[in-house]
Amino acid sequence: MTTKALKVFFIVDIGVILFCLLSGRTDWLLNTQIAFFSSLMVTLGSYMGYKRNIEKRAHTQSSYDDGYDELDQMDDQFDLYSPDVPQDEVKEQMSAEEIKEEIAKSKKALKKNNLKNFAGGMGGMASLYRLAGYAGLVIGFFYLNNNGYLHIFSYIFGFIIVPVSALILQFIIKKEETN
Repeated sequence: MTTKALKVFFIVDIGVILFCLLSGRTDWLLNTQIAFFSSLMVTLGSYMGYKRNIEKRAHTQSSYDDGYDELDQMDDQFDLYSPDVPQDEVKEQMSAEEIKEEIAKSKKALKKNNLKNFAGGMGGMASLYRLAGYAGLVIGFFYLNNNGYLHIFSYIFGFIIVPVSALILQFIIKKEETN
């Protein structure tokens, strides 16, 4: 996560803090801040977990890339578009039975690939940082509720600071890219 993202998160949070202080609502301040930091922990945990997965996959992948990858091989089992097959040897048409067979093979391979991708993404989904963020979210909610401080509107508002800040950041990045 870039420092620019963290700056936007905290600038928006400072605006929320000032609003709560100026309106004299310390219960809102407590609710928004507990929810904000829980949401931030979940987001940072997700980011760090998925970043680790991507780095691990990038490290294990071959550095050689001929532009014809594994997905291309799945889609093109007869090497119709392979860079190694001369185009004069390409089969022109397939029968209806061959097409049905090919579709069935592709569906089977796709299901297997989906499970592989799901299993590969488990490290990002179940990272300790992300789980700690969710634990903080639950503990903070119960703390506020059990002590009579819970104000659900301000709690939800504090929780959406991070997603709204991310949306604002995307607009800033798009604007910088167009200039």
